[in-house]
Parts: sequence; C-alpha cells; structure tokens
Amino acid sequence: MTTRRDFIKTAALGGTALGLGLNAASYARVLGANDRLNFAVAGLNSRGSALASSILKVQNATITDICDVDTRVLDKYSVEIGEKTNKKVNMYEDIRELLEKKSVDALAIATPDHWHAPMAILGLQAGKHVYVEKPCSYNPGEGELLVQAQEKYGKVVQMGNQQRSGNASIQVIKAIHEGLIGEAYMGKAWYSNNRGSIGHGVKADIPLWLNWELWQGPAPRADFKDNIVHYNWHWFERWGTGEINNNGTHEIDICRWALDVDFPTKIISQGGRYHFDDDWQFPDTQIASFEFGDNKMITWEGRSCNVHPYYGRGRGAAIHGTEGTVIIDRNGYEHYDNKGNLVSEMKESEATLTMDTKGGGSLDVNHMMNFADAIRDGATQNSPIDEGHKSNILCHLGNISQKVGRILKTDPSNGHILDDQEAMAYWNRSYAPGWEPKL
Repeated sequence: MTTRRDFIKTAALGGTALGLGLNAASYARVLGANDRLNFAVAGLNSRGSALASSILKVQNATITDICDVDTRVLDKYSVEIGEKTNKKVNMYEDIRELLEKKSVDALAIATPDHWHAPMAILGLQAGKHVYVEKPCSYNPGEGELLVQAQEKYGKVVQMGNQQRSGNASIQVIKAIHEGLIGEAYMGKAWYSNNRGSIGHGVKADIPLWLNWELWQGPAPRADFKDNIVHYNWHWFERWGTGEINNNGTHEIDICRWALDVDFPTKIISQGGRYHFDDDWQFPDTQIASFEFGDNKMITWEGRSCNVHPYYGRGRGAAIHGTEGTVIIDRNGYEHYDNKGNLVSEMKESEATLTMDTKGGGSLDVNHMMNFADAIRDGATQNSPIDEGHKSNILCHLGNISQKVGRILKTDPSNGHILDDQEAMAYWNRSYAPGWEPKL
C-alpha cells in the first residue's frame, strides 16, 4: 500500500524513488534540512545492529534513540552509534517512554517476534513510521490488526523482507511476470542450517542486566530459564514462531511474489523435532505446501539442523514454469530453459550475508532507503505491510497445520481457516493483562 508523505515536498524532488535507481550521492543533492529522519531502534541484538548500520547509510537519516531491555546492549550501542553520529544517543528500556518523544520520526523494530506487531501498533499510535522485522506478527490475527492500524493512522509501515529491494530480484520477478519461463506455476523454497541443541533449560535467577518483565511484554508471564535469552526464544511457542517464520518468510515471500498469488486455498505441513531431544517446540524438519486457486503452489522445506544445500545454496527459491526455471537467492538469479541449459544470470552488485543470525549487506541498505523514500516522497514501497502480511500468514498457516496435524482449507480472500474451530483457535493469542494490542 502506497502512503503519501506527511508534508508537501518541494517540486524539485518530484517522484524520486531511491530504492529503484537513485544512488546515495545523487540523493544527497536533492535533500533539504527538513527531510532529516530521526530514527529510534528497538532491539539491538542480532538483526537490530544490522538495521542500525543500514539506517546510518541512508542519506540525511540518523539514530537519536535506542531501546533495549538489556542494559549491556544499551551501553554498547549508545557508544557505537554516538561515535558514528557525533551526537548523544538517548537510551530507554521501556518502548512506551521512548514513543512519547515527538522528535522521533520512525521506529525500526528488531525485538523478539512476540513484540513485533504490538510494538508496531504502539509506534503508529504515537505518530511514527515503522520498519518492522519479519515476521510482522506473532500470529495471523496480529497481522490483520497491524494492517488495519496502518490504514487508520496513515503512516508508512515496511516489513523487513529485504530481498524485495534487490535489483536482481526486482528484475527477474518482473521478467517472470512478463513470461520469462512461460506460465509460472510452482515455487520451491528452502532453508538449511546446522543449528545445535538448545538443551533443557532450568529455572535461574534473572540477570541483573535484563528487564525480564519488559522482555516478556505482551506475552503471558513465565519463569526465566537459562536457555531462552537472547536467541533461543525463537524455538519456544510463547515468544517465537519457528523456523518457517524466522527464515522461511523470506523465500516463501519470493515465491508468492513470483507467482503473483495472495492467500491460499489449502495448506498442509509435515515434520517434527527430529534432530535433538530438547526444549525446542517447533519442527526442525518441516515441509509445508500451499495451494492456490489458479493452479499454482508453493512448498517450503526447512532443515534447521542439516546443512546440506539445494542447488549449491543453503537457502533460496526455485520458480518453475512451463518454459523454464529460475533459481533465485539474495545474491542473484540463474535462468534455465526446460533442457537445463543456463540461459542468463545476474548477480547483485554487493553480496549480502545469508546464513548467520545477524544478516546485513546491500539489500538491507536498499530496503531501508526505500522505506525512507516512501516517508519523504510517497515513493512506492517494495514491501508495504499489507503485502508483508500476506506472506507471513502463509508461514503462520503452516505452523497451524503442523500443530493440528491435518490439511487446512482456507478462504482465498483473507486466508481464514474454514470449518475447523480447533485450528482457527490459533489465529490469535492470550496476552498479559493490560498488554492487548488495540486500535
């Protein structure tokens, strides 16, 4: 969804689209002082530090405020960001206090998943534009609420599926839509890694550096255990959304984009926690399949604990059509005909990290620049939240199918599960008292 900027820009700036061809040097020449964007970043471990780095590469943008429940992280990044901006960085543990600041224009969110949509909605209500990491929601209902909040408050919301801003990806998806491989009918997405066991956690004292109450935020309260913070929360149902949301979102999104489909008609997921016996509550081995009403389908294969690649890649997507196949990842694409001959290929101008827990690279910068340009000029977003939600809901539906152990039939207009009250009960969650997100 395209959202117009909040103030009128001078005629000289016209319809500039930074993410689609204008480089940083030329952008600097057309910006005025009134276009400076003051960012706040919430959640600075892992992806948050990559987002902060990307923001500081956006011309005429700066980071004025940071928020984290880990005081060690606040101390570290207040110094690092302050050295880069030559200004004092304000620090907060409670996002609600930060959002009271009128001087903050945009909020970048890289917290644990259970915070994404509630914090994004709080940001919109405070008058901020929002960049929210994937998944944009902890469950389908939150995603719907976030889309409604964007419509109500009228600010720019972009999800962090940064491959949507890759020049090679943009070019080849356009070509696929124009018939490069005939009728594209299947997308195969995959992710493979060599994650180890998280063990069996034991109840422990809350570290002095951690605000455990605010870390939990919207989630129902639980005891602190020694194998949750800072990364393993991904694998606990109370806070995380599993590998299909953690990494599958990216390539499933590329498949959905390439096939030009929205919500599915049927979903099935199979797999389990096969590799280790520990506290991990989601599948480490999962195959989820999605059928759409126009004879198209997407499959995702996740192998969190087996690093064997497909097509020489630990992650990627294969788009199959009546006249060929495109193999695409964050660093470029290869186009093959139906005899398996390489017809063409393209690499991104700069490599992007793909398999670590932090990420970073040119796609992050491009995506953040596109977000900034949408705020300043109303330029077309590469990943508006209504599109991000459509991809995220596929991942949630995969998890729900896995949970109930059967095929789900869904409404192709909105993804709602049909004739299955048990499955539909996972559409939303229970919240800690007083933390329910509201419009």
